[in-house]
Amino acid sequence: MNWLINLYAPFFDLHNWETVISSGQDWLIILSLVLIECLLSVDNAVVLAAQTQALPTKKQQEESLFYGLWGAYIFRFLIIGIGTYLIHFWEIKVIGGGYLLYLVYSFFRKTKKTHTRKLKKGSRISLFWSVVLQIEFMDIVFSIDSVLASLAISSNPVIVLIGGMIGILAMRGVAEVIMKLMAKIPELQPMAYVLIAFIAVKLILSIPAIDIEIPSTVFGIIVVAAVIGTIIFHYVKEGRTTKNGSDDHKG
Repeated sequence: MNWLINLYAPFFDLHNWETVISSGQDWLIILSLVLIECLLSVDNAVVLAAQTQALPTKKQQEESLFYGLWGAYIFRFLIIGIGTYLIHFWEIKVIGGGYLLYLVYSFFRKTKKTHTRKLKKGSRISLFWSVVLQIEFMDIVFSIDSVLASLAISSNPVIVLIGGMIGILAMRGVAEVIMKLMAKIPELQPMAYVLIAFIAVKLILSIPAIDIEIPSTVFGIIVVAAVIGTIIFHYVKEGRTTKNGSDDHKG
């Protein structure tokens, strides 16, 4: 019990909060943590945006992200408290990678319509809460890298907490942008699941037994190239369809 109190006591130290909030140097550190959070969470944003597409309405998609946001805050608070021990929990990365591969398998094996119908009728919980739970699970998996990177910059849990909270909010904004793009360009959804498969491999390769780390910059370039390539493919395909339709009409 004393061990648990020692882990979380700094979060409730008002003097610690006052020192951090009034320190310009601490805010510079927080800014760097926010940038790191956003860079490390590009893959998380892709996963979240793809998962929300299982919901039938835009309102439900936005609500699932809202509930996921608050869940992410709670889990981040808990994980930062035990951040110094997370290096031993590499098994979570293996489980998370396996779960992502299962998501990819499920998506390409079934159509979206069939998958949605099965979740509605076959699950004990609703489709909406099923998606929210998936979002929370992935928040736990993806927060490991962010927390460890943050603790390497600052050992003050309050600084790490503030940086993480702002970073999570920014990351949710990225997820909403991707979600809107998916609604306009349907080809982005299968592309997102291909990226999810790559993310799963990236997670599994980073465990200590393998220790192969794919740089965030490389993954960022792959994501940007995949999105731009898919958008170009969509408009080229749409242009050909329109042209063929015009030719048929003239004929």
